[in-house]
Amino acid sequence: MKLLHKTGSNLKDARLEASLTVYYILRTYDCCGDNHGSTYCKQTMTTSLLEHCLNGLNAKQILRLLFRKFRDLCNLRCISIIGLAFLIVQFLLLILYGHTRCEGEICVTESRNTSSFYSIFFWNRRKKGPLLPLCPTIPPGLYGYIKPSTEVLTWAELESKFLNLHYGGRYKPPNCTSRHRVAIIVPFRDREIHLKIFLNNLHPILQRQQIEYGIYVVDLDLKVQFNRALLLNVGVLESLRLHDYQCFIFHDVDLLPENDNNLYTCPDNPRHMSVAVNRLKYKLPYDKIFGGVAAISKEDFLKVNGYSNRYFGWGGEDDDMFNRINAMNLTITRYHPGIARYIMLPHAKQEENLA
Repeated sequence: MKLLHKTGSNLKDARLEASLTVYYILRTYDCCGDNHGSTYCKQTMTTSLLEHCLNGLNAKQILRLLFRKFRDLCNLRCISIIGLAFLIVQFLLLILYGHTRCEGEICVTESRNTSSFYSIFFWNRRKKGPLLPLCPTIPPGLYGYIKPSTEVLTWAELESKFLNLHYGGRYKPPNCTSRHRVAIIVPFRDREIHLKIFLNNLHPILQRQQIEYGIYVVDLDLKVQFNRALLLNVGVLESLRLHDYQCFIFHDVDLLPENDNNLYTCPDNPRHMSVAVNRLKYKLPYDKIFGGVAAISKEDFLKVNGYSNRYFGWGGEDDDMFNRINAMNLTITRYHPGIARYIMLPHAKQEENLA
């Protein structure tokens, strides 16, 4: 009993090993030395031993037993031939009965024949129903102008309010396939109240816009001087480890949108989104600004090599990003100030970056 416990076995495992031992002995003495009729011997032995061995064994143990029998009856070359034949059959069925259906950037290979025999050869066919249609280019449920709420909910209230979020704060539309996979990157330090207000406002807007998104709040050790650009770079790398996002929106936690027609979608060119902010009298402070809220595709972000990590303190990193975008001959776009409107939550002025 000590030996069984040490090896993690039990009585049924011991019975299985004993049955297999009997099988190997019979195979060695009765079949392996008999060159005449060895196939018949194996077949007869398999039938009789199955009746003897399978009594009292569960399904997993039965499969183990059958696999070992198959391994003895079929060598590596035999297995390779069977695998190659399966791939050839799959390829032929793909040519004869398969077709690829694409909607935008999303494609799926399906079988024209609905029988289960053909469908097993199309591994990338969805098992949980048909491919959802693409969401409309312009979401139908937008309100236009909205008044941001400054109500501060508890974390428990926020969690119960947004039960449609997946694990990790991700969301995808339930009735259509989103055209945009967006990572919202939020640089953060010691502003819990702002973060609660921000999440309470942004989740409903993004869901009405039918965007597949995840919100990533990137914090920095309080002992280190704040570095917004560094946090944004970290947010991009970490979000890509979790999901295949098409673009990123860099979002200050104290900015709340006032119009849900300001779409948080993936742009063809880098887009500065916070054009008109209430504390700046809804005017653009200067033409080269690229801070506050900004969107950029994954390809363009990699092309400009992300943000510079040199800027500690407040400011400077967004102007540097503007220069990087310009150097790569990319064009920054903006929505109309009547749409790209934000309110800024009050906060103490931070230490400026002197770099």
